[in-house]
Amino acid sequence: MLPPSLRPARALRFALSAALLAGLVGVTGAAGLVPAGVAHADGAARTVSGGRLDWGIKSSFQSYVTGPIAQGRWDLQGGAATTSGGRFRFHSAKGSYDAGSGAFEAGFSGGVHFTGHKKPDGSYELDLTISRPTVRITGASGTLYADMASRAKGTGEVTRASQVPLAALDLKGVNMRGAGTAVTLANVPATLTDQGAKGFAGYYAAGTALDPVALSADVLAEASGAPASGPPASGPPASGAPEPEKSEQKDAPKGEFTGAAVDWGVRRTFREYVTGSIAQGSWKLGDGAQDGGALFRFPAGKGTYDEAGRTVDAAFAGTVRFTGKQLDLALSAVKVTAKDGKGTLSADVASGGGEPRRSVPLITFDASGLKEKDGLATVTEAPAELTAEGAEAFGGMYRKGEAMDPVSLAVPLDAKAKLPPLPDLGRASAPAEGDPTAGQKADSGRKVAAKGATEASSSSSFPVLPVVAGAAGVVVVAAAALYAMRRRRSAG
Repeated sequence: MLPPSLRPARALRFALSAALLAGLVGVTGAAGLVPAGVAHADGAARTVSGGRLDWGIKSSFQSYVTGPIAQGRWDLQGGAATTSGGRFRFHSAKGSYDAGSGAFEAGFSGGVHFTGHKKPDGSYELDLTISRPTVRITGASGTLYADMASRAKGTGEVTRASQVPLAALDLKGVNMRGAGTAVTLANVPATLTDQGAKGFAGYYAAGTALDPVALSADVLAEASGAPASGPPASGPPASGAPEPEKSEQKDAPKGEFTGAAVDWGVRRTFREYVTGSIAQGSWKLGDGAQDGGALFRFPAGKGTYDEAGRTVDAAFAGTVRFTGKQLDLALSAVKVTAKDGKGTLSADVASGGGEPRRSVPLITFDASGLKEKDGLATVTEAPAELTAEGAEAFGGMYRKGEAMDPVSLAVPLDAKAKLPPLPDLGRASAPAEGDPTAGQKADSGRKVAAKGATEASSSSSFPVLPVVAGAAGVVVVAAAALYAMRRRRSAG
């Protein structure tokens, strides 16, 4: 029999164990965890179509590139965007998922180009591009592949490789089986591989911890009779781009058009300001506007196009409203004109929820690249700069002549024309960084669960179970009581 002084401690340990068990049972029952080794699906293959991958690659590398030593920058490519926590967002997932085995593969579009240590000849000693990431998962391990182009540190030798196994992903404790219409993973630990270290131009050694990976991918049921096959077991994975959208072009008199679209992200740093720690805001789209991650698409454009003079006059649907602390700015009724190689984008501008100012010319852009191909007259990622009226519309945040996000315009010239594809971010949202339950997004009573944010962090020695608030409260209280009792015994 234990001494009387230790009986309360034993009782409390028992209570703590019971609380932990109750908490875990509560989580499993409430959120529908799939026990390891149990599949709630028939094993049929599913197609992955649509979704996003959020990954900062390595935050300290970002800081180094843009810091006082390298004095460099990074640029987005192929529709990639930025999101919270300094992460890059890659879009348009394409691949496959086997609900029975949990095998998963998805390729994403977009890339990031890092440059730094500028040399007198204008080139860069640090020059690295990472694009088209692909995630392949089999069992408790996974690999993130990417196309890589880099200039070796010291020698300056340039290498390019497709679908390099860049990062090893740790999925221990993650049940990949039985997901329904979406696979969602958060804060998956990633480490640099041997081949990834070579592709990284020697800046980091193999085994270096990289930023954790988060993704969400839409899963579609295969058509009846389709073969049940998962992703290939070996060989480089393939990344696909989304199919182009069909335009809404209708028969119209010569020179007139309908179903056009204009893509514009306003300004990347403005979007980051809106969602950042200062404004703590967001944006909301309406009237048919679409979110492409790094850009907004204003659709249903109609107007006139003069083939001989290469002139465009078009009006578009869609609104975007930015709100946050001391911020309320809405853009609507977007119009685009192009003549003599110069374009102007105008919009109705409303501040603070008041009446809008009509047809404010916000930016001018280079329209000299207007060309016709495949039934479309297009301008692609044309450089743009802010007008004096635009600077006023943004409350003096930016000055006249400052660079804004590029403009892309697509005007259908016939009914068969297809608009350029918009980045497909999928229906489900990628989990936010730091969300301790982000890896437990339930789907029709089933889920794929990833490690909690604190557990995935190499800076923490205390893993945190992603539990529901009630169970977490019981566990925390019991743990605190046990800690206090031990402190009292030590002090005595």
